[in-house]
Amino acid sequence: MSQHVIKRAGFLAAAIGITGFLGAGIASAHVSANVYGDQPTKGGYSAIFFRVPNEEPTAGTSKVEVDLKPEYGIGTVRTKPVPGWTSKVEKAKLATPITKADGSQITEAVAKVTWTADAGGGLPAGTDSFQEFEISLGALPTNVDQLEFPAAQTYTDGKVVNWNQPTPAGGEEPEHPAPVVKLAAQTEGDAHGMAGMASTTGAQTEASASTSDTTARWLGGAGLALGALGLGAGAGAILRARRTVAAVKSGSEQ
Repeated sequence: MSQHVIKRAGFLAAAIGITGFLGAGIASAHVSANVYGDQPTKGGYSAIFFRVPNEEPTAGTSKVEVDLKPEYGIGTVRTKPVPGWTSKVEKAKLATPITKADGSQITEAVAKVTWTADAGGGLPAGTDSFQEFEISLGALPTNVDQLEFPAAQTYTDGKVVNWNQPTPAGGEEPEHPAPVVKLAAQTEGDAHGMAGMASTTGAQTEASASTSDTTARWLGGAGLALGALGLGAGAGAILRARRTVAAVKSGSEQ
């Protein structure tokens, strides 16, 4: 393959990568709800994180509020600690008790989660920073196809931006869309407890770390072995060259 073709391919790959990066930046320039791994299932438990970018050039983000609709009937929410921020989970009494998939009834549900920056903390002014706030929650409702989380972002200058506009199905995204997470159909064994989810996640993390460590050691050993072979080959080549020179000199002297 010619150098010209290789260069053209490199330029094309770089252009595609830059375009994708810019597109991702534009698409994520608002508060969004995301999940790591599998899509949450109806009636199950899940971990969701909210990505909050700062969008004011002269003010930073000092508070983030996320609302949970009462009709979801989510009885348990736990927050993952974020250095420099304090979280608060608020519940509200339900006008009518909700019966969950496991047959249990709840009379109050989580209504709001708030993260407030410590004094002197929070997201700095400008458009180069973001923060992620993670929660684990459940049991999720079984009668909706997605969860909508209206959010409010408060800046240090007092400005409040509400991310609460619904995105119409198949329609254009509004200026301030509400964060949304889609739910997968429930399958047998999905409605497990928080402890089970945490245990599984911990085991997966431990297994992943063990696998990574083993792989790293294997690669390190392989690298050392290849290095030793390379040194041996180099030494052999030097010896053969010296013998050839010596033989040539010997023939010349005769």
